[in-house]
Amino acid sequence: MDFSLSDKITIIIEMIDEFVENELIPLEREYLTGSYEKLIPVLDEKRNLVKKMELWAPNHPVEYGGMGLDLMDHALVSEALGRSPMGHYVFGCQAPDAGNVEIIHKYGTGKQKEKYLRPLIDGKIRSCFSMTEVDMPGSNPVMLETTAVREGNDYVINGQKWYSTAADGADFSIVMAVTNPDAQQYLRASMIIVPSSTPGFNRVRNIPVMGHEGSGYFSHSEILFQSCRVPVENLLGPEGQGFVIAQDRLGPGRIHHCMRWLGICKRSFDLLCTRANSRVISPDGKTLASKQIIQSWIADSAAEIQAARLMTLHAAWMIEKEGAKTARDDISMIKFTVANTLQHVIDRALQVHGGLGMTDDAILAFFYRHERAARIYDGADEVHKMSVAKRILRSYEGTNRYTFT
Repeated sequence: MDFSLSDKITIIIEMIDEFVENELIPLEREYLTGSYEKLIPVLDEKRNLVKKMELWAPNHPVEYGGMGLDLMDHALVSEALGRSPMGHYVFGCQAPDAGNVEIIHKYGTGKQKEKYLRPLIDGKIRSCFSMTEVDMPGSNPVMLETTAVREGNDYVINGQKWYSTAADGADFSIVMAVTNPDAQQYLRASMIIVPSSTPGFNRVRNIPVMGHEGSGYFSHSEILFQSCRVPVENLLGPEGQGFVIAQDRLGPGRIHHCMRWLGICKRSFDLLCTRANSRVISPDGKTLASKQIIQSWIADSAAEIQAARLMTLHAAWMIEKEGAKTARDDISMIKFTVANTLQHVIDRALQVHGGLGMTDDAILAFFYRHERAARIYDGADEVHKMSVAKRILRSYEGTNRYTFT
C-alpha cells in the first residue's frame, strides 16, 4: 500500500482545511445554539462558494456534477471535513444523501436518476434513508416490520421508522420494506423511493438526541407510513434485493463515517493540546501540560488516532482492491476501533477543558453527546466484534491460521 498522496489530493485537502478553518468554524457558535434556520442562508452561500472552487460533491460521479474522487481520496476529504459538523453538508457529501447517491447511481433506472439523482447531487433537494424501526433491532437489517404490498401497479407501504436522518425537509426517502414475506430472509425486503409529499408519509417528530432535537438537515425523524401508495416504478433495483443493496451502501459508508470521526478526533486532539499548553494551574506559571497524566493522555490519543487512521485507510484500499466482501473483517474492525478511539479522545479533551468543556462555548460537548451514537449506528460494536470473532474462529477449523490482510 502506497501512503504517498498525489499532488491533486494534496492541494484539495489544503484548500478544504483552509475553508473549514476560515469559513465554517467561525459559524459554529451559532450552530451550537440551535439556530439552524438562521444559518441556512449562510450555509447556502458557503455551498455556492464551494461550487465556484470546484470542490463540490467530491465523491459523486463526474457526469452528474461531482468530482468523482475514488474511495481512498474521498476518505482523506471526509477526514478534513469532519473537523466541523457542517463540513460534509457544505461540500455536498453529507449522509444520508451520499449513500443514497451511491445506490441510485448503481441501481436506479434512467428515469430515477434524472428525477432524483441529478438534483440530489446538485444540492437542489435533500433525501433521507428509512431502515431503522422502533421495535426491531437496528443491527439486524433482515428483521423488519414495515411492509410494501403490491396492489396492481402500486406498492402500499405501512410501518413505522425512526432515526431517519435529515427527513425534516427531505424531498424523498429510500424506504426498506418487506415485499416478499415468504422468501428466504435475505431476499424478503426491497428498497423503494418514496417522495415525502406522498399521502400517508407522515413525519411524526424530530427525535430529541441527548436533549437536542435539531431541525432541518441536522435532525433525526420518526416517520409513520400509513397506506402510503407509490408506483412500482419507484422500486430501486430488483425486488427482494434490499439487503444486498444495503450492504453495498454500508461498506463504503463506514469508511466515510470512520474518516469523519477521525476528523473529529484530530480537532479534539488539537483542542486538547492547545488547552494543555495554555491553561495555567499554579502561581509559578505551570500549565496542565506539565502534568504527567496529561502527557500520558496526549501520547495515548496520538497513538490511537494514528492506529485507527491507518486501519481505516487500509480498509478503504482493500475495498477498492478486492471489494467490500473480501474486506468485511477490515470494515467491521474499523467500525468499533474508530468509534471507541473517538470516545476516548473526545472524553480526554473534554476533561482537560474542565467546566468549559461541559458548555457549548466549546465544541467538545456537542461532539460528546452527538458522537456517542457512533458505537451504536451502522451496527453496534458488539455485533461487529462477534461477527469478526466468528469468522476468525472458523478459519482455525481448517488451517489453524488467520491471515491479516
